[in-house]
Amino acid sequence: MQKSSLLIASVPFLKFESLATPFYIQAPEMVKNVPQTVLSDSRIKLKFGQELMVMNDGLQPTLLCTRKGTLIVQSQRSKKPFPQKRIFYPYALSTVVSNDEGEHWTELPLKEGDNGIDIEGGIIQLKDGTIIALETYVTPGEKPDTGAGLMFTSHDEYKTLQGPFDVTFDILNADFYSSSDDGGRPHIAMRLHRRIIELPNGDLLTTIYGWQKGDNVPCDYQPNMKKSRVMLFRSKNKGKHWSYVSTIAVDGSVGTEGFDEPVIVRVSKGPKAGRLICHLRTGYELYHNYSDDGGKSWKKAKPLMFANIDVYKTADWAAMFKDVKRKGVLVTSDSKELIGAVVDPDLIETRSGILVAAFGVRIPAKLCWTIPTHPWNGNYLAFSLDHGETWSHVERLTTGIDTTHYMGVEETTENNELFVVYDFGHWNGKQGRYTYGRKVKIVVEKTLLKD
Repeated sequence: MQKSSLLIASVPFLKFESLATPFYIQAPEMVKNVPQTVLSDSRIKLKFGQELMVMNDGLQPTLLCTRKGTLIVQSQRSKKPFPQKRIFYPYALSTVVSNDEGEHWTELPLKEGDNGIDIEGGIIQLKDGTIIALETYVTPGEKPDTGAGLMFTSHDEYKTLQGPFDVTFDILNADFYSSSDDGGRPHIAMRLHRRIIELPNGDLLTTIYGWQKGDNVPCDYQPNMKKSRVMLFRSKNKGKHWSYVSTIAVDGSVGTEGFDEPVIVRVSKGPKAGRLICHLRTGYELYHNYSDDGGKSWKKAKPLMFANIDVYKTADWAAMFKDVKRKGVLVTSDSKELIGAVVDPDLIETRSGILVAAFGVRIPAKLCWTIPTHPWNGNYLAFSLDHGETWSHVERLTTGIDTTHYMGVEETTENNELFVVYDFGHWNGKQGRYTYGRKVKIVVEKTLLKD
């Protein structure tokens, strides 16, 4: 397995042209990452562009690329958000926009005292050009088994936003009150997450992770938090109202968290055209599931391992942590604290039919921020030429450095060209923290693509 070198380069001042007033910040010294091929498919060649600074101080990015090539990235900042009545993310969020393929970024201004919208809940450009963005938190509705959300829209490539507009959800057997968040804090909400899909008939699909009545299995590391399920919802009116369709996955015995952080894609080509595929976080390994009837029913979710990256192979890194304490206790070689985690998957289909998965691997799940240097610890892209049946090429973009392991990937206006975002650093910010991105060009023999 090849090891990459880390190149440190001095970066000049970056100009962020706010729609209100331009301002300047000192760019940090960026860690330069050399991608590694960890599983090779001879049919696939990747060409990597230069890493570009997207947002200083930004962590855990969310990404959209419009049909005109506008790049929209939101990341969390280190400062605290403004207090508000509705549940909100514990860190301030900033959104930047690029109209020149990521070379320069313009910060979207917020009204004074406004936290804006957390687009981790999903953002999409519809066929008619409208961009809709869903706030991630769904709170209890006015009636039982209903939820309340917020939506913003844009008709000018995200130069301006309209909203927030009230959004309603019908949630079967909804339980908003049984679980805390992962810090033990009250969390009277469910979470919209990642992708919104527009179907050929104009209906929209999206996912929520949360709880139905009876979902009372405690999480391994936070007993006040209950293991969640992932549910599918459909809207017939461009996102204003959403109806429960089905549960994609639920199993109280899985992972440390149950099923959460889902992402869905709809296959548009080949023998399985119309199939919905969902990748899901569990707190340990990644799982996947699929539906061939529009989401009405799903198979039993199963673990999905890329390039034999086994998060349970703790003997390979136990020695690194033999002197490390967790909650005041030395970590032993058989401790669950050594198990790794695959987090926050993203998933797209390119216009040519290639599936691209993005994901982060934490070695181990929490101790990766104490010692981050294991080579598996990093951010990844995986590629499927057979519509998700196999993942034959896997590339590691970062290795052995501080990162939150959250990513975003989109296809640009050029076929089979990606823009991918990821971050450096973590919440304490001692080594610096920022979001950066790069282009990735996929070159593949078209005759070998399975239609």
